[in-house]
Amino acid sequence: MSEAVSSGADRRLLWLLSSSAVSNLGDGIGKVAFPLLAATLTRDPVLIAGLSATQFLPWLLFALVAGALVDRIDRRKAMIYANLARAVVVGAMAVLVYTGGVTIAVVYVAALLIGTAETIADSAANVLIPAVVDHDRLESANSKLQACEIVGQTFLGGPIGSATFALFAVFPFLLNSAGFALSAGLLIALAGSYRAKNPTPSAEPTRLRADLAEGIGWLVRHRLMLRLVVIAGLVSLTSELAQAQLVLYALEDAQLSEATFGFFALIGGVGGLIGAAVAPKLIKRTSRGSVLSSGIVCCGLGIGGMGLITQPVVSATLFGLFAAAIVAVNVVLGTVRHSLVPSEFLGRVLGVWRTVAWGAVPVGALLGGLLTRALGTSSATFLVSGVLLIGIGAFSATALRTFSLDVRPVTACAQP
Repeated sequence: MSEAVSSGADRRLLWLLSSSAVSNLGDGIGKVAFPLLAATLTRDPVLIAGLSATQFLPWLLFALVAGALVDRIDRRKAMIYANLARAVVVGAMAVLVYTGGVTIAVVYVAALLIGTAETIADSAANVLIPAVVDHDRLESANSKLQACEIVGQTFLGGPIGSATFALFAVFPFLLNSAGFALSAGLLIALAGSYRAKNPTPSAEPTRLRADLAEGIGWLVRHRLMLRLVVIAGLVSLTSELAQAQLVLYALEDAQLSEATFGFFALIGGVGGLIGAAVAPKLIKRTSRGSVLSSGIVCCGLGIGGMGLITQPVVSATLFGLFAAAIVAVNVVLGTVRHSLVPSEFLGRVLGVWRTVAWGAVPVGALLGGLLTRALGTSSATFLVSGVLLIGIGAFSATALRTFSLDVRPVTACAQP
């Protein structure tokens, strides 16, 4: 009986990871193609950074609502509809690129729409993890989900996006659209209902505002989770100072061509895969807290080193170090979140988390663009970002010194 249950869980995880892998491949192609398209329309660092800000702005505006929604509806269906919506928007972009009707304003609008659908799709995928695996496999499942994101978005998506864009600008957008559509199709095989289980069902449906207040209240009362949200927000804000300028760093400072820009990110993908593979082993040998703090410091060393050395091979290797470290940090944060947050609050807490952490991305992107304009080079922005990340790593070690992150999963009704 236990073997049958385990086999069913393995199949559910496989379908979820397969859908995530295909979606992330399309997403990775798009995330290279969109800035490259923008760079053909303008070289203004603020406008380039503004594109990254626009892609993440929906997380600042809608993450709370998205989190509350995925606590109310079937999470699998939410992913299907959101991926289909993204497929339609990117398909329309392909038509506009082909007909020559694309402008920087059109690129911004498309990025905003895709990002809005992404708040639903990614929130639902994240909170589905505890529903398809046992609690003792959360670290492994989170690492695999991170690996799917890395392989799709950087290891494969980046090079494919840049190469196909250089060949014919329409190709990457067609592939991106097809990836989202296929991802939605794969989720049909994920049988079952995936609504959140409420331990105290009520005859009267609650209002969305009340649901949000309840989730926020849980988080505010939980001292450890609240500190982790702050740390995640600081890391996102500071690292995005540099990441939003990566296309300018690669094309101008490292002197790479548009076709080879994706292969620069490929090294980051390799680093990310290493981080996903090594993180669970490091956690078992040390602790989640140690991996978190040292990972943030390594992020700073990688990004800061890129600001000092623009030789393509060395800078790409340093970007790989950054990618490995940020993935290890995300594995720790994701596993602790899944362990501490009861299922009925998971979507809403994730909504608050991503409002802070991912909402910080557009702010960091715009600040990075302004910093590059003021300092005259993206390399200087990378150096500033690296120094700040090292400081955040030290801050996290201090802020979490009285807490243990190596916690067992809570029950559905647990309270902080």
